[in-house]
Amino acid sequence: MWRHAGSRPDALRQLKQVHKGDRTLCYHGKPEHTIYALAEVSRDPYPDPQDEDSKKLVMDLRAIERLPRQVPLAEMRDNRLLRKIKFLKNTRLTICPLTDEEYAELLRMAGIVASPGIPLP
Repeated sequence: MWRHAGSRPDALRQLKQVHKGDRTLCYHGKPEHTIYALAEVSRDPYPDPQDEDSKKLVMDLRAIERLPRQVPLAEMRDNRLLRKIKFLKNTRLTICPLTDEEYAELLRMAGIVASPGIPLP
């Protein structure tokens, strides 16, 4: 269960767009500040069972694999193809959407490159 999105309106709005089967890139904040793993949403977001007000949402994640290479925040910020990612402007965001191109570029930076006929994880 991942419950670190909090109850901020922007995080709740993003969580409501997540669905079972979506892929996620896991980011580790302090001290590393890197994207380090790939996971899959195994259950649609639902009210946090430990939140009495039921304002917070949580979702279940299934670990897929560690990335071959961690991608540091500084490298992400230096990449022009990633400049529109909201997270890079505000690292306090705990969840943000990625376009297919941004996702592919982050995987490429991590050492995962698409092969003809084989989709990206």
